[in-house]
Amino acid sequence: MNTTQLAQWREAAHACLDRGELQQAEQWFQRVLDAVPDDVEALQMLASCDVARGELGSALARLQAALRIQTDDAGILQQLGTVQMAAADFPEAAKTLRKALRQAPDLFVARLRLGLALEQLNQPHDALTAYFGALRTAQNQGRWISDATTAPGLREAVKHAMRYVDAGRLAWFRRVLEPLQQRYGAVEMHRVEHCLDVYLGEQSIEMPDPRQRPKFLYFPGIPSQPYYLRERFPWHDALEDATSWMREELRGVLAQRQGLEAFLGAPPPGQQAMLQSSGPEPAAWDAYFFCRHGEHYDEHTAACPRTAALLDSLPLTRVRGHAPETLFSVLSPGTHILPHTGVTNVRLVTHLPLIVPPHCALRVGGATHIWKEGRCVTFDDTFEHEAWNRSSETRVVLILDSWNPDLTEVECVAVTELIEAIGDFNAASSE
Repeated sequence: MNTTQLAQWREAAHACLDRGELQQAEQWFQRVLDAVPDDVEALQMLASCDVARGELGSALARLQAALRIQTDDAGILQQLGTVQMAAADFPEAAKTLRKALRQAPDLFVARLRLGLALEQLNQPHDALTAYFGALRTAQNQGRWISDATTAPGLREAVKHAMRYVDAGRLAWFRRVLEPLQQRYGAVEMHRVEHCLDVYLGEQSIEMPDPRQRPKFLYFPGIPSQPYYLRERFPWHDALEDATSWMREELRGVLAQRQGLEAFLGAPPPGQQAMLQSSGPEPAAWDAYFFCRHGEHYDEHTAACPRTAALLDSLPLTRVRGHAPETLFSVLSPGTHILPHTGVTNVRLVTHLPLIVPPHCALRVGGATHIWKEGRCVTFDDTFEHEAWNRSSETRVVLILDSWNPDLTEVECVAVTELIEAIGDFNAASSE
């Protein structure tokens, strides 16, 4: 086949599509397919024309042929799954759409259609996580936030998914808390229930302090304050007593520079970087993790055994997949960590300053704290906070997280189960 003529036919087909001349475009694509029977683009476009005429069998045959040519192509799989949905073949549609999402997890329309298929198959939990994943992925990309950001043909399906998610998540997480309600009683669990309602948007709440903006989970009914008195944390004494030998283990880390990693990744599109430099060197905030998101760093434990053992003995926040987070935080000369807020007020952050040159400070909720080596400071990082090193030397503090002491033991247990359930739910919505 003359490749020049083939290109001309394809160009003519696209020009017709651009003008909305679908019948003429179909004729040009048919010419392409007659000349090249394994042309995937022509198969897909002609399948779309078949669907428009209600000829679903022909569309399915074309797309299956395309898939034999380009196995595991996410675009073909998504189109095939959509046609299978139109043919009411929900088991095959679910199978095909799952395969598409394994290749391209961000295909939020495919995930929405997967939810519709699973709902038809009477698989409510799987439908719920599919709908939630579709909505979350789309909205993270600025889509499906309003009618204006939603394609007209999808609006009713998106609104249905939103209603399904609102009802389903509430019921799901209430079931998680039900055994705790039975064990501890409604009074002990009242604030946890309120916390869940705020998280799910069932209740609105006015923050007691406008400087406090948790990104994930707000626990109502406890005092809002940027800094906490050290008397609330009896274990600070053990940390402070360890300053000298902990600093020696730290110096071994700094001497080899192995195991240090950037604390932050690249900022998401449209967001400014969180670091700024006031000196000639680039800003850098590095971390030597002992534990991150609840996962231990065994090599670092072996390199700093006394520090790791002490951290393991402390009453830290322990939530599967989330906490504790313990590390040496290394701030390079001239680096400014710009104002930001943390995720939840159920846990607090403690710093044990180990190496602090002059002109270094922490500011939480507008109140500046000057670190003193060997002296702990604990704060609520859901208040806007920032830190800087305006010296020509490196600053290092040990960072760890612990439960907010204004929570009861029962509330700590309940919040742990709730956060783990939220994590499991969110993970399932991405599968």
